[in-house]
Amino acid sequence: MSKSIAALEPQLMWKNFVDLNAVPRPSKKEERVIKFIQDFGQKLGLLTKTDECGNVLISKPATPGMENRRKVTLQSHLDMVHQKNNDTVFDFDKEGIKMIIDGDWVMAEGTTLGADNGIGVASIMALLESTDIPHPAIEGFFTIDEETGMTGAFELKAGFLEGEILLNLDTEDDDELTIGCAGGANVSGEAYYDEIEMNQNFETIHVTLKGLSGGHSGMDIIKGLGNANKLMNRFMHELMAKTEFSIIEIDGGGLRNAIPRESNAIIGVAKKDLDLFVSVKDQFAAEVIAEHKHTDPNLTFETKAVELRSKGASVESSKRFITAIYAVPNGIYRMSSTIEGLVQTSNNLSQIQFREGKAEILCLCRSSVNSEKWDEVKTIEAALSIIEAKVNTDVNYPGWTPEPSSVIVSIMSELYEELFKEKADVKACHAGLECGIIGTNYPDLDMVSFGPNIRGAHSPDEKVQISSVQKYWGFLLETLKRIPAKES
Repeated sequence: MSKSIAALEPQLMWKNFVDLNAVPRPSKKEERVIKFIQDFGQKLGLLTKTDECGNVLISKPATPGMENRRKVTLQSHLDMVHQKNNDTVFDFDKEGIKMIIDGDWVMAEGTTLGADNGIGVASIMALLESTDIPHPAIEGFFTIDEETGMTGAFELKAGFLEGEILLNLDTEDDDELTIGCAGGANVSGEAYYDEIEMNQNFETIHVTLKGLSGGHSGMDIIKGLGNANKLMNRFMHELMAKTEFSIIEIDGGGLRNAIPRESNAIIGVAKKDLDLFVSVKDQFAAEVIAEHKHTDPNLTFETKAVELRSKGASVESSKRFITAIYAVPNGIYRMSSTIEGLVQTSNNLSQIQFREGKAEILCLCRSSVNSEKWDEVKTIEAALSIIEAKVNTDVNYPGWTPEPSSVIVSIMSELYEELFKEKADVKACHAGLECGIIGTNYPDLDMVSFGPNIRGAHSPDEKVQISSVQKYWGFLLETLKRIPAKES
């Protein structure tokens, strides 16, 4: 199937996307893809340099007649989110992505596709490799670890880039020009709890909640999708209201920037309360499946008895934990009062690990207003104080302030309307683009972000639209033709 994908138009871009997706490229394990990009630039005979953290920059001179134009930095990130369906057997550290064509879409077989941000990377590669595309002097800037910490953008030093205009190719709707984004903070809580011995009076039950839609914790937070961690906790809260039990283990969610799709819990229920457990479970399942039938139609809730475990949290510790998680905010915290339809502040309760006396709770808080972001963080801290958790924010990144009248935004807005006979949607987004961080060391860079239609990013449902890629590619090439002359 890779051969047929490589034959899609524009062939040069799709060929490079296929080659890129053959290289495992998980966040924080980018050694192979860094070498892949370095080899690519060097084989073309282009100036290729790498900074201390692993960002790669490949420079290419202007084509004849465009030497007097401003230099353009084309930027995308090398890493991709690794998520797979529960029944998919796949090793992201060793295997390349298996891609298929489904009508007008390219997707993967049971895993994330890597169109975020692989289409952007492949686009830059195609421009660097091309021999017949007119363009000003360009530099392909490939960052690392965008998905889990924006490390490449944070570690970027002043003087590494030379461009005056930056085109970030990491937007997921082909009618949008993104000119601003939210900042974010990774919030981590760690707490310890008392355990008790389990005995033959307990039934050990494995509870599985799965089949939620998942998605990008910034761009998709407005959709009201189910959060597996919150729903599992809601079930335990309803059960605790009827009877006492012990939490033995919880394993919920995964990546901070993905809305959690699955949660597994093991609890110890007194055998005398099993009929009550079944009643609460059945009522809960009916309610949440009905509530989420439009947003998460594949939601399932299942329970089964498993082998007795030796220890679990005390009833009191279990109660406090359930109360704390119930209090942690999740989803939209506040909508923007100045930009219609924009989520201003949100939180994603992304991961819960609970076992052997230790609980870990991970969140990603986003906001385009820095003060409100920290208010949200304090709300999370207050909730987790119920279990006396130690809370820290190990990653904190700034937002990107919109400049709607900038030179490149004006050029691209006019060009979009000329090409497609409608106005582009010029907007800020509720996601963490690298532009805000890059701008701290390059405050004079004129920046805009755009890209093709990508759906289901950060989930195994991720797909990219073929016709939209063609639209986006044509828009990119025409934009390069209209880059203004250097200031004298």
